[in-house]
Amino acid sequence: MARITAGLSPFTDAAVIAEDHDLTGRTVVITGAATGIGVETARALAAAGAEVTIAVRNRQAGETAAADINADIGEDRVKVGALDLSDLASVAGFVSAWGDRPLNILINNAGVMACPQSYTANDLEMQIGVNHFGHFLLGIGLARALMNGAEEGHTARLVSLSSIGHRRSDINWDDPHYRTRAYDKWESYGQSKTANSLFAVGYHKRFADLGITANAVMPGGIMTPLQRHLPREEMIAMGWMNEDGVVREGFKTPAQGASTSVWAAIGDELEGVGGLYLENLAQALPWGEEPNAGVMPHALDPESAERLWALSEETTGVKL
Repeated sequence: MARITAGLSPFTDAAVIAEDHDLTGRTVVITGAATGIGVETARALAAAGAEVTIAVRNRQAGETAAADINADIGEDRVKVGALDLSDLASVAGFVSAWGDRPLNILINNAGVMACPQSYTANDLEMQIGVNHFGHFLLGIGLARALMNGAEEGHTARLVSLSSIGHRRSDINWDDPHYRTRAYDKWESYGQSKTANSLFAVGYHKRFADLGITANAVMPGGIMTPLQRHLPREEMIAMGWMNEDGVVREGFKTPAQGASTSVWAAIGDELEGVGGLYLENLAQALPWGEEPNAGVMPHALDPESAERLWALSEETTGVKL
């Protein structure tokens, strides 16, 4: 199969991806969309006519973001739902509140990066707990709604936000929650982002025949509140910015960072296609074929996807 691409610059704004689509009547849920690339994803889709629910932990921040977008587009298309991915009871509550109402697009955008060692309300390591297990439960819980949102010629779509950080670690199957080994914030982030990609592989396998496709997305390097746990000195040391705080060349704006998520959600080139890792508005090449880009084999491994699915069912207590 030929490599799938939007044929556009990686620095294209999300609004440009959406502007030729009429999304009137289509429903979208985006997690963590009060700030960063999430709010720009919501803005682009709502401007194209979609009814968007921002699913957020901080209700006030979500209401502020929704009001800003609605004022920007001149329509009341963005609403807010309460969702704390670090508490599986909160995820179940969001799912129950949504019910079986048709859902066309679910974008698992929320995430935590390189935080100090901590644990969720369910005693799961925070990064994989929020980034993967919370989203796993959400995706399974909303599967019926997504099936109800599938239309003739338009599959429902799940978009799972991964990262170049997946290169830092495969899943540590023996101790994913750092119960016996020393915690490493970047290794932890890496395994959670690998999990996000493997979740798309597993989800697509199970639901493609039921009208839902799923793909993973690497949005690019963007300065957003995701970096809240990183000291300025560390970001300088990693080359993300210089001593004056100027972000290095190659980083995207939030609107540019949202573009691959929007493409994964509505791009015509991806209709009926799933189980892929997408970056820079294209299907990613294998890691190493381009500088600092691509996907490593462990993030798309079908056997690992099955193993993670079994672990996720065991962890959340929810099975298909």
